[in-house]
Formats: sequence, C-alpha cells, structure tokens
Amino acid sequence: MPQASFLVVDNIEAVYSDVILALRGVSLRVEEGQIVALLGANGAGKSTTLKAISNLIRTERGRVSKGSILWRDSSILGRDPAGLAADGLVQVLEGRHVFPQLTVEQNLITGGYVRGLSRTEIAAELEKIYSWFPRLKVRRSSRAGLTSGGEQQMVAIGRALMTRPTLVLLDEPSMGLAPILVEEIFDIIRKLNKETGVSFLLAEQNANLALQCADDAYVLENGRVVASGPAAVLAERDEIKDIYLGSSAGAEGIVTH
Repeated sequence: MPQASFLVVDNIEAVYSDVILALRGVSLRVEEGQIVALLGANGAGKSTTLKAISNLIRTERGRVSKGSILWRDSSILGRDPAGLAADGLVQVLEGRHVFPQLTVEQNLITGGYVRGLSRTEIAAELEKIYSWFPRLKVRRSSRAGLTSGGEQQMVAIGRALMTRPTLVLLDEPSMGLAPILVEEIFDIIRKLNKETGVSFLLAEQNANLALQCADDAYVLENGRVVASGPAAVLAERDEIKDIYLGSSAGAEGIVTH
C-alpha cells in the first residue's frame, strides 16, 4: 500500500472579498516529521497560504477559489478551523495573539480544551510545555499581556502544542523579537521537531535562520512560488538573494518556477 501523503497544497488560488487575488497557483508539500520553510518578503503571500490551509482565511472574507489542499489524503477545504485543530492541524498566527488578561498558564490551558483533555491530562501536558519553555514556568502566574514579546511568542506556541498537534503552521515567529530571543525560539522549534516528531510549516522573513532550521523551503513572490528545494541547497552561495532579485539561475536541486 502506498504511504499516505501528509500535506499537499496543489495549485491553489486565494481571493479576498472576491476581488483581490492573493495567491496564484501555489503548490507545496510537507512530509510527516519535516520542517518546511515558506519564505518571502512582506506581502508575498506567506500568511495567506497558511490561513488557506487552516481555513482561517474565511475570518478575513477570503476563500480558496481554485486548487486543492489534502491533509493525510483527505480534502480540508471548507473544514472548520477548530475541527482541524482538534484533529492535529493548528496555526500560530502572526503577532502572537495571547489572551492578555489571562495568566500564562490559563492561556496554555485553553489549548487543552480543544482536545477535550481531562484535568490530569492537562496537568501532564503543562509539564511538557514547561520543560520546553522553562521561562513560562517562572511566569506561569503573570498576566500574558504583561510578559515580553518573546514570552508571548512562547505562550502562543505552547498553547498550540497543548492541542497535541501533528502539524503546526507557524507564522513569522521572529517578528519583533531581539536576535537572542529569535535564536531561542528556533532552537525550541528544532528540539520539538526532533523529540516529538511534530511537523512545522514555517512562514518567515528571516531566510537565513529559517533555512538553517528547515528540511525543505519554498520562496513566494507576489503570491506565486518562484523557487523550491532542499533548504541546505537554497542556502548556498547567496541563492536566496539571487531569487529575490529575480535571477533565473539556480543551484542543483533548486526548482525555479
């Protein structure tokens, strides 16, 4: 029997308000256990791609108007985002979006409710989160809105992990953070992937750091995939810079579109 594919996005177009065409024939794949980077400048279509997969695009009067999105060989177009999260596909939105008046721990616990975890299971999952994010254990009783930007990003990722996901769509985790905190966040992503097997589709403007973390990568420009390939190959000899400048030359293993 052929192995089921994990996530396959095939030739999708996405529109907002039935007027603005944001994605134009975007295709990508994520294999189970992979970290895949989605690179591009601000406005390239990275966030829209993630929201098209999670179906959160509908909250912004958007929709996928063409193409298909298969997760574990089943179409997820039109699925309820909460249902997808309960099944193991969860998105961490750009900008962190914590509940500011709730404590750090209360924010984390809300993720456990998605899976209907018991009190015992929630307590066990919290300990896992605190082992990955020791800083959150120290701040567990603090209001999330009073924590630092880096701590809020950790809360947002930790809350997603409380849903026991198999695939996390992570949007711009480095945005607005100091370099040392960015390194810490990416170290945690690598550790989570290695120790738990959770897959990540990571939208990020910091190409150098994302390529160090990822297995494969796709580059978006004006809503289209303009290059794809193994992350290690894309990272060689300023290839990403060439792509952003519109060069059609590519290294071996890089697919230009």
